[in-house]
Parts: sequence; C-alpha cells; structure tokens
Amino acid sequence: MGNASPTRPPRLEDVASHAGVSHQTVSRVVNNHPNVSKATRERVEAAIAELGYRRNTAARSLVTRRSQIIGVLGTELAQYGPANTLLGVQQAAREAGYFVSIAALKESGADSIADAVRYFTDQGADGIIVIVPHDGTVQTLEGLNLAVPVVVVGAGSHGRFSGAMVDQKRGARLAVAHLISQGHRRIGHISGPLDWIDAAARAEGWREELTSARLADDLLLEGDWSAGSGYRMGQRLAAGRTATAVFVGNDQMALGLLRAFSEAGVRVPQDVSLVGFDDQPEAAYFTPPLTTVRQDFEELGRRCMDVMRTQIEDGAASSTTVVDPELVVRGSTSPLP
Repeated sequence: MGNASPTRPPRLEDVASHAGVSHQTVSRVVNNHPNVSKATRERVEAAIAELGYRRNTAARSLVTRRSQIIGVLGTELAQYGPANTLLGVQQAAREAGYFVSIAALKESGADSIADAVRYFTDQGADGIIVIVPHDGTVQTLEGLNLAVPVVVVGAGSHGRFSGAMVDQKRGARLAVAHLISQGHRRIGHISGPLDWIDAAARAEGWREELTSARLADDLLLEGDWSAGSGYRMGQRLAAGRTATAVFVGNDQMALGLLRAFSEAGVRVPQDVSLVGFDDQPEAAYFTPPLTTVRQDFEELGRRCMDVMRTQIEDGAASSTTVVDPELVVRGSTSPLP
C-alpha cells in the first residue's frame, strides 16, 4: 500500500491506496454517504487518521461551486431549547463536512432578519437554517426571495422552505395523558410566551388532550420560560389550590414552581403532580426528580442537516422532518390520592 510523500500533505488518492479502496469510496466516507459498509468505512477512517489526511475544502468548492457554508440564523439563544438546537445543528453540520456561520439576533424583526440573510449571501452560504422561535418569521423570509435552501426549525414546510421540528403538541399530549392515567382530572398548564411557536403548540396539545378526555381546559397561565415566572405562577396556584396536577412548559419554570409550592406547604407529588418539558440535565436532580418530556436536540440537528443536504446536493423539494419526544417519568408525579 502506498504512502504520501513526506514533502507534501497526504491526498485523497494516498488514503485510497493505503486503505486498499477506490478514491470514490474514500470520497463517500469523507462526505458521509450511507452506501458504504461499516468495515470499509472503519478501514478508510483508520487510514485517514494514520496519514493525517485533511480534505482541501477550497479545491472542492471550485469543483462543486459550493462554499460548504451553512448559515444559521438564531434568536433567544440564551434559552435552553434554541441553544441546544444550535449545538445539534453545529455537530451535524461538522460531521457532514460543512462549516457553520452564525448570526445571533437580539430581536427577530424583519430588518434584523433581512440583514442576517444578506450577511449569509455575502459569504456565499449554500443554505440557511433558521432557529427563530417566533410567529411571523416565515412570512418575513418569504418576502426576501431567497435563492438557497432554507430549513425552518420548529415549523413544518412552507412553500419553498423545509421544516424540522420536535412534535411539541405530541409531547404535551404525552404529559397530560400521563397525568390523566394517574387519576388527575383538574390539570393546569403554565405555558411559555404564547408568541413562541413551541409554546403555542404545547398549550394546544394540553388543551386537545384535556378536551378528548372531556376535562376542563380553563386553567392556563402564561410565563416567560424563567424560573422566576414559574415561582410567581406557583404562588398563585398554591393560593388557589384549584389543580391536582400541573403541566409546565419547560423545566426552568417547573423549578420555580417547586420552590413556590415548598414555601406554601404544597407537597409534590402527594398534593400536586408536576410534569415539565425539555429534560434538562438538572431535571433528574430536582427535589423531587422531575417527570418531564425529553427533546432530542442532537437528533433534531441531524434531521436539519439531512433535509438541507438533500436540497443542496440532490436538488430535492422542500419537506418536513419530525422528531418524536419522549416522556421521562420520575418522582414528581403519582396517582391522585
């Protein structure tokens, strides 16, 4: 098997010779194409590591006329959901051989979105992934006549735009169905800001599951995702004592709710059962450990890039990919006494 000359960096042909495969096979491995056997992939990856091969992205761009850059437009990146969605997209893009350029917006107004899109256009981005969780984002993008593929996270496909989402409504229904199965009939909901796509979908799922069980859906309080807002809503619920269970729109607000209930002498789950949303790493260490709905942000990132690549590399039409959430049952829920 051949080796690279010590006077030049290793090339793709050197990897192919070292691994005993064709250069097309090495190209497939480097570009993460699925039709490569596990054994062959491992042999090529071992040769890449041994030779220290790094592909020449600049030369590849000249051939393909693609920059290998994906623009990611995001707001509210301090929040757990958008931040972890961004991490998932970054990881998936890197594994697929793309670079990520990020435009983090302080607010999601039309002018800010248009400026960010121009920034990506100037860089020659091959596509744009949008992590802007507010209503109206898609309408703003539609007015910009974009010439590259766009994937909107948190929404279904809209015309030329693809969508990638966790099924928020299904997650909410899983949470409420669990509480109903425990015998609870008075189930409240503390939502996130209802101008967020995800918050509105979770509230809708809460309402639909209650309606299907012929239960009242009139105990809805709107928070702002923070533990502080959960604390304030918890004080109101503790004073009223109107619910035996509460579905909370995220784990941070659930943490504040637990504090308010503890101060008011409301026991969880003996007096009130509690379900959160997200499954933050800390959720298992709340007192009591929090039953919650898990979102797989790593999988969401992979799905985003799968959809993006089929449009960039294969010219596929826009589509929607949906990741199913998972209910994680812990100590904050129990059967109604």
